[in-house]
Amino acid sequence: MKIVRPEAQAIWQKALEPKEWKAVDAIFTGDTEEDGMGRWLFPSGQLGETWPMEWDGITFHGRFTSFRHVGVFPEQSSHWHFLSDMVREAAKKRSTPPKVLNLFGYTGLASLAAARAGAHVTHVDASKKAIGWARENQQLADMENLPIRWICDDAVKFCERELRRGNTYDAILLDPPKYGRGPKGEVWQLLDDLPHMVDLTRELISKDPLFVVLTSYAIRSSFYAMHEIMQEAFGDLGGKIESGELILRTEDSARAISTSLFSRWIA
Repeated sequence: MKIVRPEAQAIWQKALEPKEWKAVDAIFTGDTEEDGMGRWLFPSGQLGETWPMEWDGITFHGRFTSFRHVGVFPEQSSHWHFLSDMVREAAKKRSTPPKVLNLFGYTGLASLAAARAGAHVTHVDASKKAIGWARENQQLADMENLPIRWICDDAVKFCERELRRGNTYDAILLDPPKYGRGPKGEVWQLLDDLPHMVDLTRELISKDPLFVVLTSYAIRSSFYAMHEIMQEAFGDLGGKIESGELILRTEDSARAISTSLFSRWIA
């Protein structure tokens, strides 16, 4: 399948011939921003609502959305490999499975990867539709027996309740949008709310931690800003903090698109 969708970071000239851009299955027309809405056109005829995709042996559903997404952010695969390796090694050494909290979990690829590696996963997203999609992916991947809690809730309120309950997690994934709403109308503004969210994750991390991963899309900032907020929250715990950008490369590696910023603390 070939699709065309706008990308604000692709500021160079097109490399393919015009005929290649016309011989596609779907074209997104709309805003280039992550939160911009639009619609899909299907030159080759209407496609099915979903189609199977695969990452590292995990099968999941792709689906066209009005936000130009298709249900997966492939640049996150570097984090999925990282968390799988970390969880797998920890599971070998510990008497109980590592506990992983996936906040703003979307369609669940990270949750499935962590559970497959041996973790007990709590997956939180404010969208009922996304939770339903993630459950579909678990079923499609034949991983229904794996220990994943699917929770539709506002991430901030959930974390605050977990603190009051005295619950902690060995690893936390934090992938917030620039803007969002909770199931009861709660408003999320990344630049306003992220400092408190990171502070909550610091309080939720266990006494035998593995890592915390923060990813940020569609903000006009540098990865160094993400590094500083993680350094402030986790720097006194030791370990190390790695920060940078996630990129996508073309098949021949001639070009790369920067898609997001990240910072991760490793205990």
